[in-house]
Amino acid sequence: MKKRTRWVLVIVTLLALSLGCLPSPPTIMESEPTPAPTPTPQPTVPPVVLAPPEGALADLQSQVEAVYAAVGDSVVNISVTSIGYDFFMNPVPQEGMGSGFVYDTQGHIVTNYHVVEGAKDIKVTFADGATLPAEVIGADPTYDLAVVRVDPSEHPVKPVALGDSKALHIGQFVVAIGSPFGLEQSLTFGVVSSLGRIIQSPDRRYIGEAIQTDAAINPGNSGGPLLDLEGRVVGVNAQIISPSQANAGIGFAIPVNLVKRVAPQLIETGTYKHPWMGVAPATLNPQVAEIIRGAGYDVPDKGVLILTVERGSAADKAGLRGAEREISTRLGRIPVGGDVILAINGEPIETARDLIAYLETYTQPGDTITVQISRNGEIMDIPLTLGERPSQ
Repeated sequence: MKKRTRWVLVIVTLLALSLGCLPSPPTIMESEPTPAPTPTPQPTVPPVVLAPPEGALADLQSQVEAVYAAVGDSVVNISVTSIGYDFFMNPVPQEGMGSGFVYDTQGHIVTNYHVVEGAKDIKVTFADGATLPAEVIGADPTYDLAVVRVDPSEHPVKPVALGDSKALHIGQFVVAIGSPFGLEQSLTFGVVSSLGRIIQSPDRRYIGEAIQTDAAINPGNSGGPLLDLEGRVVGVNAQIISPSQANAGIGFAIPVNLVKRVAPQLIETGTYKHPWMGVAPATLNPQVAEIIRGAGYDVPDKGVLILTVERGSAADKAGLRGAEREISTRLGRIPVGGDVILAINGEPIETARDLIAYLETYTQPGDTITVQISRNGEIMDIPLTLGERPSQ
């Protein structure tokens, strides 16, 4: 009997221990609802309003506003329709846009050649929204300039004043007005970033004395004016450098002094007469010069090597000489024996691009220039009267 009682006690004890190992059921405690927090009043902060600009800054703002007010009516949007061709050579209408500015009271408007190139239909929209048909009066791909005309009896035209691009200086404030991405009458502001740049023209020649600016220029600005703070045109916005085809802070304008020379001739004759020497130039660099010297010719390290001289040309009449023969080198065949151009009118010429840009920017047919050359080591100054470039 005692033994059985002992076992019963053991079993009861084990059951008690095992039950003690089980987790206790969660206790549900009822609590009183928590009252909603009372919002703490926040101090009222008035909006920050900056004081209007004063002094020089106020003057600058007023000048920019005054330029837009004075010139806005003279800047136009140009819409063009041209004919392209699809994969199957079917004609397809194509639309483009650009900007321009009123040149005179006869309704002539200056823009870029590439804006109106191949245009079959041109429409000009003024600041007040009036739209008129226009026709191309003259165009020149080398300078990327064109003149279109509207009928001034159909809408008032207000010419814009032309400045002097030679009087510009780096850091000078400038304003661009045009229709970037079709957004008409848009103004951007910046500075002249550099002067004397050389840019490539639509016919793959070169335009010298181009103005570099950081005033935002985008597609649609082409042909519009770059202005100084007196509202005078100092350039025609033409190109940008950008991997995305949008403004990246590097834009170029054709100098207005070139416009002054070209536009009257485009209006009068429809074309522009370009100067012509009649040589095929090639840039001479130290590596090529060393090879040529190894062939027995005394040439400088830098300059423009004359490859050929066209018979009857200005260069031929002046006595310039082209290459005598070709030599085979590790770089290929190199013409040797020709004169090397070093300078024109005292201006150093180091590349073929320099030569073309100088002639196109500073000379005209009939001008007599002094060409400094090296002829087998002898430095010579040769007078040369420029001819007119043959039509393409």
